[in-house]
Amino acid sequence: MAQGTVQVTHTGTSRWRRRTGEYASLAAALEAAADGDVLTVAPGTYRENLVLRRAVTLRGPEGSAGSVRIAPVDGVPLTVRASATVLDLQIEGQDAAAPALLIEDGAPELCDLRVVTRSAVGIEVRGAARPTVRRCTVDNPGGVGIGVLDGAGGLFEECEVVAAGQSGVSVRAGAHPRLERCRVHHASGAGLSVTGEGTGLEALGCEVYEIKGAGVQIAARATAHLTDCTVHRTSADGVTLDTDAVLTLADCDIHDIPENAVDLRSRSVLTLTRSAVRSFGRNGLSVWDPGTRVDANQCEIHDSTGDYPAVWVSDGATAVLEACRVHDVPDALFVLDRGSRADVVDSDISQVRNTAVSVSDGATAQLDDCRIREVSTGAWFRDHGSGGTLANCTIDAAQTGVIVTKGADPRIERCTVTAPAEAGFYVSAEGRGTFHGCRVTGSGGYGFHVVDGCRTTLTRCRTERCARGGYEFGEDGPVAEECTSDESGVRPGSPEPPAVQTATQTMGLLSTVPGQRPTEAPAVSVEEPARSSQDVLGELDALVGLESVKREVRALTDMIEVGRKRQRAGLKAASVRRHLVFTGSPGTGKTTVARLYGEILASLGVLERGHLVEVSRVDLVGEHIGSTAIRTQEAFDRARGGVLFIDEAYALSPEDSGRDFGREAIDTLVKLMEDHREAVVVIVAGYTAEMERFLRVNPGVASRFSRTITFSDYDPDELLRIVEQQAEEHEYRLGSGTAEALLKYFTALPKGPAFGNGRTARQTFESMVERHAGRVAQFADASPDDLSLLYADDLPELP
Repeated sequence: MAQGTVQVTHTGTSRWRRRTGEYASLAAALEAAADGDVLTVAPGTYRENLVLRRAVTLRGPEGSAGSVRIAPVDGVPLTVRASATVLDLQIEGQDAAAPALLIEDGAPELCDLRVVTRSAVGIEVRGAARPTVRRCTVDNPGGVGIGVLDGAGGLFEECEVVAAGQSGVSVRAGAHPRLERCRVHHASGAGLSVTGEGTGLEALGCEVYEIKGAGVQIAARATAHLTDCTVHRTSADGVTLDTDAVLTLADCDIHDIPENAVDLRSRSVLTLTRSAVRSFGRNGLSVWDPGTRVDANQCEIHDSTGDYPAVWVSDGATAVLEACRVHDVPDALFVLDRGSRADVVDSDISQVRNTAVSVSDGATAQLDDCRIREVSTGAWFRDHGSGGTLANCTIDAAQTGVIVTKGADPRIERCTVTAPAEAGFYVSAEGRGTFHGCRVTGSGGYGFHVVDGCRTTLTRCRTERCARGGYEFGEDGPVAEECTSDESGVRPGSPEPPAVQTATQTMGLLSTVPGQRPTEAPAVSVEEPARSSQDVLGELDALVGLESVKREVRALTDMIEVGRKRQRAGLKAASVRRHLVFTGSPGTGKTTVARLYGEILASLGVLERGHLVEVSRVDLVGEHIGSTAIRTQEAFDRARGGVLFIDEAYALSPEDSGRDFGREAIDTLVKLMEDHREAVVVIVAGYTAEMERFLRVNPGVASRFSRTITFSDYDPDELLRIVEQQAEEHEYRLGSGTAEALLKYFTALPKGPAFGNGRTARQTFESMVERHAGRVAQFADASPDDLSLLYADDLPELP
């Protein structure tokens, strides 16, 4: 029963029906009212389900917020189907299957409403409705705060969702609302959720905070534009995009996020302009999957609270940063996996505890006109297929300016490294790299340090004031043309220290002192004495785990050695095919065993040198017809007298090959193996299932290999032994309880596709050393035990 009366004021011209007066119920008043009439509701509680079908004004007493309650027992308290005006009411619903306020048609105006309910939705807008909603408050701990769906739109100004049991604002099924200066907080789902093809949201000056989920969630081909908005204090990611979502953030601030500040997946696209991403627990920008892309312009990413890279690009995604700043983070930019790419232009990266730019697993990074300072490593190109370009960049106050390892092949042009503590440019583990017009000044170690076996090219490079010397090259040194050094680390008139002599001799020119021109010097080559097969097998036996692998290699060695003895005795020796297939997960020691196998064969006289040449698809397959055969021939020639190790060999024969040139590499390789069967041992390696498929679809290759050796994943005990070996090698010790904690850690560690086996164990040790350093650095007087003991607290968090 209604409490109070309803005053209806007639504003029309028709006099044939009396409408002005007081009515005992809202339903009676609405029945009597016509377009343009004003219904003023007296204070009270009305247990009625109201439907507005005419363009009337329904209002409570002005200035008496909450004095008029529309609160039926069930159903929808208020339904609007016309361009009505609703002011100063409190709407209360109890139906978990229905909204409290439903707007189905027209362009109504709703102002100063309070929706206090436990309904499915606080305010729901659907269909052809285009309401204007101002200064309304929704408190709905039972469901969605505001829902807009089925192609509806509307404008929400200065509204607030103070609580929601699900999403604060949910937009779906082709709806397109606009939010201006709204606040959404204390939601148990996403703060703003936009989903479905054709769905869109525009938000201006809004704030989303205290969310038990993601702050903003865009998915399933939806689109959103947020300008001058703030997202903070969520329990999950700040902003998530998934499945072809498109989002534009301009002048926004995303901060105090315990997980990823922004996470993109599945071909989503984010445009980020003049925005700040700060105080995040995992990645500032996390970008995954082919087709996914983020474009950031004039943005700032800083103050990470966790141990993760600020920008993570993987699985074929792309990130573009222009005129951005990244600072006060553990690592700045990680790009990994084939097809992944990062382009960074005119940006600043500073105060990075570890690596500013890391490129691995076949990814590419392009940095132009960037400034990197106060970092441990400026840029690290880590492995085969990884590369890109650094052009016109400066790296200041790093431990090492640029590192190139394991076959990575970047191009570094006109870059300057100033005051590195260890080296300006460091190339090792068969890293490559082309350095043109680069300069190193004030290094605490060498300017350029290139380890033996690295095919690196230096042209027109210069070093100045490097403490240990401008250049240090291994025996199989790089190509160095028109490179100079002031050699100020050597006092005029004093003999060069041994390190400088090694560098200048192997480079093929003497670094200059002021007033002198470079002069030629002979290269020095020193052959290391070959080890016996038993010595090499001893090193193999010392490796952690790999028991079945060791048995296989020993069996092969025994067969070869007995065959030689039979030949010397005038007996026929059994034919032993030496080419092998290595299968197993990454980090299980396949490359290490291949190197030792080559050395064993050399010690037995089967191979001339026994050296290892490691290649992958990117080294063998060219971009046009004919170039693949040339590349494959060149790789085979480099391996003459040794082992050609083809990692991820299955990539030469993809399941959907089409016009792929990998087949040309296989055909060339098979012919070379037949024509030069005694010159090179070929080992193909990769994941077990992929290699099985590779051998099935290429019978010509399968027939060339004698056996398959499977490298099993390491168990927790073996991973612990690897950490113990690393600790001993680097003069650390495991404190009390650390070994037990490591066993628990490795047992709980996820063993998915990203699990790196031995690499994971080494990375765990490196993380422990970093955390140990952060802990011990605070000690005023550190004892030898403080400096060497690693404890369980130094373990990184489980991923």
